[in-house]
Amino acid sequence: MSAQASAETPPTSPSARVRPAVVRGLAAQRLRVVDVAIFYGERSGGIRTYLEAKARFAQETNRFEHHLVIPGAVRAGDGRGRHEQRSVGLASSNGYRLPIGGSGPQATLAALDPDVVLLHDPYWTPRSVTRTAHALGAVVVAVHHASVSLQATGLPGPHGVYATALRRWYRHAYAGVDAVMSVVDPEPDTGRPATFPLRLGLEPAFRPRPEVVRGDHVLYVGRLSREKGVRELMEATAAAAEPWPLVLLGSGPLDGALRERARRLGIAHRVTFTPFRSDRDELARRFAGARCAVLPGAHETFGLAALEAAACATPVVIADTAPCGRLLGDLAERFRAGDSEDLRRAIERGRRHTPDHMRAQQLADEYAWDRTLADELADIERLVTRR
Repeated sequence: MSAQASAETPPTSPSARVRPAVVRGLAAQRLRVVDVAIFYGERSGGIRTYLEAKARFAQETNRFEHHLVIPGAVRAGDGRGRHEQRSVGLASSNGYRLPIGGSGPQATLAALDPDVVLLHDPYWTPRSVTRTAHALGAVVVAVHHASVSLQATGLPGPHGVYATALRRWYRHAYAGVDAVMSVVDPEPDTGRPATFPLRLGLEPAFRPRPEVVRGDHVLYVGRLSREKGVRELMEATAAAAEPWPLVLLGSGPLDGALRERARRLGIAHRVTFTPFRSDRDELARRFAGARCAVLPGAHETFGLAALEAAACATPVVIADTAPCGRLLGDLAERFRAGDSEDLRRAIERGRRHTPDHMRAQQLADEYAWDRTLADELADIERLVTRR
């Protein structure tokens, strides 16, 4: 991280382009917004979903100019606002890539001359990117997607040591940004409160599907990794008095270990492993066809899969620490985070729920991406105007 943080020196003279903050009365001036995200893989879940929804929103509404800087196979722009930086494959399970060198984002920013830069992680030369953006006259927003607890839990070894090191790095990485956008309280990790919230939303595919026949199975959608609580889900499945089927839809580093765990627990015949699905309509139908959907992780920073399932009128089971719980109300059953026995009881309650199609449709309407991204844009416009 330190080697990348010492990347290429940023430009020293600001752009001559007139900034929206200077010409506040000119409504025709659109913001030029750049999202910089290292964790943008083919199967990277919520971050990719959010960024793709944002790109569509910008294209369809023409309310701002949007650019995305990500690791890719080649260092090039595609002419549609997507700028790939040279990188190598890192994890086949989710398509993450590791950038080669540290100067790519800075050079791309200098060429784009943005008004706003959003950093979606603290690892891709954040201090250098921030200096470059400020030299260009841009506002920098740190987007706090993942808590230190979530990241430390995902690493094998001493949780406390990892958490201390990560917290120190977060505070260093985001020391110079102008604002923090987060779905949870970022202050314990970053030393700074949220300036405005990170809002996640729903695509039109996620809506009640009364025509889909509900099965008897419990559905998990997400990465198969340590921090997602899938091992506790296996234990809850094995302890259930009723032998309901469990479907795990996703991929990840624990795939082999979970298959072996299912065999040792004597539930291999009840557990189905299904590969990641990128088609949103297919995913929505899978949610609608489940008896209930479960998000067992104790350290979720939001829980988009639970929101998507609930919008399909599927009963949801979530940890009592999941931030999405405040949006779901009685559409979700809760359990004590990390407690597999309490998880089992919550699943049994969830399986008895009758789908509430009216409430699910209200949820789908309220958290449609167009609404949530319009609110985010308003927050960013206020930030730029105040600067």
